[in-house]
Amino acid sequence: MLIVGLGNPGQQYHNTRHNVGFMVIDELLKRHSHTQIKKTDFQGELFKVNSHYLLKPTTFMNLSGKSIAAVKKFYKIEDVVVIHDDLDLPFGALRFKRGGGHGGHNGLKSTDESISKEYMRVRMGIAKPTDNTKIVDWVLKEFSETEKPYLSKWIDSTCNAVEKILTQNFDDVSSQCSVKKITIAI
Repeated sequence: MLIVGLGNPGQQYHNTRHNVGFMVIDELLKRHSHTQIKKTDFQGELFKVNSHYLLKPTTFMNLSGKSIAAVKKFYKIEDVVVIHDDLDLPFGALRFKRGGGHGGHNGLKSTDESISKEYMRVRMGIAKPTDNTKIVDWVLKEFSETEKPYLSKWIDSTCNAVEKILTQNFDDVSSQCSVKKITIAI
């Protein structure tokens, strides 16, 4: 199985909403012994954990599909899981979906064009801006001070779900691990 975390390379994007997929991959790598695979053709940071591959595309979000397709084709991988931010879900939500549209998410659009829409998605809610902030500015913004205390637990829960996907039925994991929203104490 190929587990992909979507995000943008570079320190300036490290803690942004658009990079929650990268954050999950980083946490999974902390949890498991792994080997890094050095192959520039993949246009990404690729790691092997047991018989699975974890990928952080370095193509920037809008071209993520190129990296995913290269790894999928080279290793002849059938099952792909893509972890990504989702504006249509409230902050802290965790939902699961197989196939479907990209909803304006350029990383998913690129993935759909490169490998088809038939992959598993782990959707992490980042909410829409409540003010007039442009969407592009919102997704490239760091989490707020009120959201930051919940971030590590949310990433941890997402990692737990991804680990279950490796050994359990995707629909069962969706039923067990979906979170509609979290309540932020003010």
